[in-house]
Amino acid sequence: MNRQPSPVPRRRVLLAGAGAAAALAGPSLGASAARAAGRHRPRAADSLQPYASYWFPDSLPSGTPGDGITWRSLAAWQPGTDRDLAFNRATVPLAPRFTPVPANSTARAGQARISALAAFDHTAGNPSQGSASADTYAPTHWALLDELVFWGGSAGEGLILAPNAPLVDAAHRNGVPVLGTVFLPPVAYGGQLRWTRDLVRKDAAGRFPLAAKLVQVATVYGFDGWFVNAETGGGDAALAADMQAFLRALRTAGAGHGLRVTWYDAMNRTGQVGWQGALDDLNRPFFQDASGPVADSLFVDFRWSARSLADSGRLAEQLGRSRYELWAGVDVESAGWDTATDWDAILPEGRDQVVSFGFYRPEWTLRHLPAGRTPGQFHAADDRFWAGGGAAPAAPGGAGGWRAPATAVADRSTLTALPFASSFNTGHGLRWYEAGKVTSEAPWSHLGLQDRLPPRRWVVHTEGQLPDVSWDFDDAWRGGSSLLVRGALDAPATLELFPARLPAGAATVLDLTHRLDPDSGPVAVEVAVATRPAPAPGRPAPYVHLPAGTLRPGGGWRTDTVRLGPLGSGTLHALGVRLTGRGGTAVAWRLGALAVHDGPVSPAAPGGLRITDTAAAADGAVSVRLAWRRADGPVRHYEVHRRLPDGSRRFLGGTCGTALYVPGLRRAGAEPAAGIEVRAVHELFTTSEPARVQLPW
Repeated sequence: MNRQPSPVPRRRVLLAGAGAAAALAGPSLGASAARAAGRHRPRAADSLQPYASYWFPDSLPSGTPGDGITWRSLAAWQPGTDRDLAFNRATVPLAPRFTPVPANSTARAGQARISALAAFDHTAGNPSQGSASADTYAPTHWALLDELVFWGGSAGEGLILAPNAPLVDAAHRNGVPVLGTVFLPPVAYGGQLRWTRDLVRKDAAGRFPLAAKLVQVATVYGFDGWFVNAETGGGDAALAADMQAFLRALRTAGAGHGLRVTWYDAMNRTGQVGWQGALDDLNRPFFQDASGPVADSLFVDFRWSARSLADSGRLAEQLGRSRYELWAGVDVESAGWDTATDWDAILPEGRDQVVSFGFYRPEWTLRHLPAGRTPGQFHAADDRFWAGGGAAPAAPGGAGGWRAPATAVADRSTLTALPFASSFNTGHGLRWYEAGKVTSEAPWSHLGLQDRLPPRRWVVHTEGQLPDVSWDFDDAWRGGSSLLVRGALDAPATLELFPARLPAGAATVLDLTHRLDPDSGPVAVEVAVATRPAPAPGRPAPYVHLPAGTLRPGGGWRTDTVRLGPLGSGTLHALGVRLTGRGGTAVAWRLGALAVHDGPVSPAAPGGLRITDTAAAADGAVSVRLAWRRADGPVRHYEVHRRLPDGSRRFLGGTCGTALYVPGLRRAGAEPAAGIEVRAVHELFTTSEPARVQLPW
């Protein structure tokens, strides 16, 4: 993105577009969003393409919007007239989660937590259901996150952003709430005070219509609340009082739906914008007043100091609140893990952590990579950012330098019920695989199809050389990726995969789908299962090892089933694998899927499949919108294929909802119609019988 100098030097404004200038004393959320204004991705000519929703509070800018931008008023929004609603509605419920014994001795449970403000695309032109590219920000470290903000907004596009469904579905599968953004930009970047007044306007009965509208949007779309950032200057104490009352109304109306509100440290009680870098008397009314909580948490501006954070934590506790409801902003947009941060002010060694912290723009892990980057390079960078790389999650964090979150914050897990399965699909890929076969050669991304993934990158216990563990996109059993372990394996190596609290009984089995690369030596594989938790942070779980066979190169994918009944009924606290090399040749072992269950299950088929709209391009390609009825019983997601004249199937896309946009269909030979099939997919990745529809040519 373009980088423009800030006209307000020596301060930081929180911005929703490209990076805050490193020369500023601290970022603000405002300049970045504004820098993105006027720079957007034009819409495709296809009028059927759905996009994530964005609005102005009510009144629209003067003039006309740029190409690919639609100006909308939130006050006028109604679900019944939202033609893209079916493509933007998240359907995965927010999963409950627990805190296992931490992976290392310095990670603290019940103390500092992490929020992240991440921009996944431009405000305008952000596709509702992924895209035909693997070059996308695909977060996987959900176990360390407590809240994700769908960041964006600009005066030239829109100020209120609803998260798109794939992101919400992926986060919810891992127990992470997702917030939309309400952004009121600085005047210097196009902000107009009338938009603030629109937002907090009362009706004749003294109610706040747009607070009710924001609650309606979140509940209809299926996300978890709002991050409110008021950075438009020029207000007064009366406007600040209205904003405070608006926040209270928003929080009160949303509480019954499980919604939360985070306030950014910008506007203060005078109505002016002053970034405090603390919780203090000037911004306290937006966090807590005499009547109780006004916001659920406060994102503290980046100008904080060790003293201001300590004072803020004490003030929060004096107000009867947790100090960990304060997010100390850490701006990583420009420098990532090279960001200079006084970590001891947040995470002092040998003492309780002071407050929580919030990353601004952690998608740096993708954006800093050069052109031609691969998904594997992105995940290597993302793992280094969050976990430190290598076996760091099992090692204590050190003083100075980058403090990888996994060394300080205890991870969480949603593995509490059977069946559980993962095909180690990261939510994007260079191809799409089913049962080890390529069913689409096209690159793709769709976070809603992401699996629950191992949270600890990577914890390996061995007395020999540590193998290299990575996500790999050159082969997969299902989806777009597999887990690849490479190394000499000169001693048995146990790879921790999942902390869990899974019930197990006499019928419980574990299925392991795996293979060796052609250049690999043979390897003996055992399932590592713990029926008791780890004895202490940083210590391995007391694994029992059950043989899953010896693999030799050239055998292809195979599934081995290990009965867990001999362990007795109880709870599975950890899952992993132990690999032992045979013959002295380096091993290249792939894990394509892991499942724990009490028996196979097949889902019911969806019904009512229909084509709801079509659009033909000048070159003859046809795009369609599909819709169907939800299948009875539990469904993980739906997959859409085209049945070709030779009887083969080609993957077209998937979604957790019941509508899908499919672009660019072309006639195959002389076929009279294109056959389209939709199948329900179970948690164990078994599929239903197809629902079918024909697209006549």
